[in-house]
Amino acid sequence: MKWNVYIESTFKCFALLAIAFIVISCKQGFYIGSTQKNNKVTAKDILGNSNYLAICYGGYRENSRNIQPTVKQLKEDLLILSAMNIKVVRTYNVHLAHASNVLKAIRELKIENQNFEMYVMLGAWIDCKYAWTEVTPDHNLESQRNAIEINEAVRLANLYPDIVKVIAVGNEAMVKWATSYYVQPNVILKWVNHLQQLKNESKLSKDLWITSSDDFASWGGGDDSYKTKDLEDLINAVDYVSMHTYPYHNTHYNPSFWNVPPDENHLTEQEQATNAMQRSIAFAKMQYTTVKNYVRSINPSKPIHIGETGWASSSDGFYGKEGSRASDEYKQAIYYKAMREWSNQEGISCFFFEAFDEPWKDSNNPLGSENHFGIFTVDGKAKYTLWDNVDENVFSNLKRDGNAIEKTYSGNKQLLMQTVFAPPKKG
Repeated sequence: MKWNVYIESTFKCFALLAIAFIVISCKQGFYIGSTQKNNKVTAKDILGNSNYLAICYGGYRENSRNIQPTVKQLKEDLLILSAMNIKVVRTYNVHLAHASNVLKAIRELKIENQNFEMYVMLGAWIDCKYAWTEVTPDHNLESQRNAIEINEAVRLANLYPDIVKVIAVGNEAMVKWATSYYVQPNVILKWVNHLQQLKNESKLSKDLWITSSDDFASWGGGDDSYKTKDLEDLINAVDYVSMHTYPYHNTHYNPSFWNVPPDENHLTEQEQATNAMQRSIAFAKMQYTTVKNYVRSINPSKPIHIGETGWASSSDGFYGKEGSRASDEYKQAIYYKAMREWSNQEGISCFFFEAFDEPWKDSNNPLGSENHFGIFTVDGKAKYTLWDNVDENVFSNLKRDGNAIEKTYSGNKQLLMQTVFAPPKKG
């Protein structure tokens, strides 16, 4: 009898230890079923796969990044994105709590639901010496903080290998119009090579892909001054090229494709706006093709994906009624849907910029275009791009900060169309 009691007690102890191990493992990120499943999904599987739609994501609700969104708020956002089949999100600055909290939020959602699936393109910010200071930036030297940023990206990639599938070294860090902080390609190359060496030494997953996400010009798609030996070496060093294209900004800076030609003067304003959007889409495709032609001349097998493209829905500046008149939800919806359709057909990942409006980006000007690139408003309203999703009850029972996901303009398209203007006429 005593022996039976001993065996029973021993069995209970082992059972309790096993349960404790599972609980601790879940908290530490070793949720066996989910982790093993998603560790098998690699960047190579995700990128260019239309089953893994991608988007750029910042969860900031306030007009300052000093006010970080909570993990609970991030989980709300991720569930909203998941409902529209987004499975890859791109973050930007690993030194801020946002990046690690996004990873923590995804981990918790996976623990709560083993079928939840979301991956991350983790951005490591890179800039030059004296960037963002009163001293003139030195674009030939790098900031000492870059090493800290890269080390944190490595730490997070190793802590969340089932979630982090790409590290991007820098964001628009080589393009010369980024006068506050840009660096030379050799700086990006240095850190890409460093990360690739960590992979070779098994200090990072060999399946993790390394890239740099930059303007199309920085990847040899524009001015010949960018086409240097360092850029060639960088193209060979990255696992894929992540390029940005923004016809939206070019409606002001390079409007030859945008303005209404004389043979369209007889069309309605809506027809002129729609035709201008078709030209904008062709413009984005052209920039992709110029990058592709240059990259393939260096390395014919190098994959090329779109790390950013987007269209703001509001502006009181260059892109508003007194400027190029590019900004409204109607044009944004045309651009989003066309770029999704084209990139999916071509096997190109497209990280659309962006998921939600972020009011911190132009905090002194609430109507500034930088605050309005989201396909959701900051209070969770679905812009015209997503009205069909609302009709289909895709966001049923989902909320952002207590707000149900409803249509902008109360779903009244006639009201929306009153904000839509044709571009200026040529000449």
